Amino acid sequence: MRQAGRYSGMLCGGLSGRSGPHSLPLARIKKIMKKSGDDVKMISGEAPIVFSKACELFIEELTQRSWMVTMQGKRRTLHKDDVASAVIATDIFDFLVNLVDNNSSNSMDNPEDISS
Repeated sequence: MRQAGRYSGMLCGGLSGRSGPHSLPLARIKKIMKKSGDDVKMISGEAPIVFSKACELFIEELTQRSWMVTMQGKRRTLHKDDVASAVIATDIFDFLVNLVDNNSSNSMDNPEDISS
């Protein structure tokens, strides 16, 4: 009999705090993981769940930092420029600076055009 894995609690709402469908499509996450390189052959069923939760936490953190920029501008609507400012002002988001760089203003409009 197969034993439950370390992250299997997430399937039952353990870390995510709820049971049922995930916020992000697991099939899409798995597809992105497989596209990451030729060396990636097999992906367990639990790995996309962990990535889904990580993506949710990433989006929440970036949104909170972007919202602070919005509030500093005395506005109530979060704009693309607020996200760009939050990315530029936060060291942990340095890997996104090229995506939101002011010199390439269309970079966020076509994120697939950016090579890694």
